[in-house]
Amino acid sequence: MGGRQRPPKARGARPEAKRRTGRPPAPHADRPAVDPGLEIARLEGYLAWEAEVAAARRDARAFADRFPWLAPDDREALEQAYTDDRLRYAEEVVDRAVGRCRALAARYRAECRRICARWAAVCVSVAFAVALLAVVPVALHG
Repeated sequence: MGGRQRPPKARGARPEAKRRTGRPPAPHADRPAVDPGLEIARLEGYLAWEAEVAAARRDARAFADRFPWLAPDDREALEQAYTDDRLRYAEEVVDRAVGRCRALAARYRAECRRICARWAAVCVSVAFAVALLAVVPVALHG
């Protein structure tokens, strides 16, 4: 029985930007830097997908067991169709979750920028008011 053997590809993945550290290049500067956190996340994603594939196949066999009169070829076709449908649905769920996460991240970034802009405006206003209060008494007595 076939089925998807690898996790879904990350859609819209961006290549990692090169970091400038001010240090001399590593002895193996021709190799890209490896982010351990990213590699661990990829490994976790791969293992989670493999677990989903195994569960889909197990459930497909259990479903096909309900039909003992099926010929072996028909049984295999049923198991394959069940597995394919289940994995397609799992991909759709993952894609929706990724889309939601990206939308939330964009929303939170926008909110952060808005809050930072407000704080910057408050700080500039306070600094201007303090400077004005420091200059006005000197100008009145001068």
